[in-house]
Amino acid sequence: MIALVVYLSLTPTLPQVVSFSQSDKFAHFVAYLVLMLWFVQIYSLGSIHLLLFVGFVSMGIVLEILQGISHQRSFEYTDMLANSSGVLLGLILAKTRMGNCLLALEKRLVHFEKS
Repeated sequence: MIALVVYLSLTPTLPQVVSFSQSDKFAHFVAYLVLMLWFVQIYSLGSIHLLLFVGFVSMGIVLEILQGISHQRSFEYTDMLANSSGVLLGLILAKTRMGNCLLALEKRLVHFEKS
C-alpha cells in the first residue's frame, strides 16, 4: 500500500478516475486516511501509533518535495495539508469502532469460509 502511494505520487501523469473541484486533494486525503487506518490496526500498540503518524506525515511532505524537484508534478502545500489531515483522521478513527474494522472483516471471512 505504501509502495502504491509512492508510485502514484511520483508518476508524471495519473489517470483521471473522478473529476470534480478539488478531487486531487480528496484523493490525497483518502489515500493517507486508508494508510493510517490500515497500519494502526496492524500495529495495535498505542506507542507505535505516534510513530506511524509522524512517519506518514513525513512521507507526504517528502513525496510532495520530490514532486516539486522532478518538475513533472507540481509542489503544493495544500496536498501536504490533505495528506496530513487524512493521517490525523485515520488516527482519530482508530480510537473508535473503525479501529477494529480489519478484525471484523477477518471474522466475517472466516465465518463465511466455514459456512
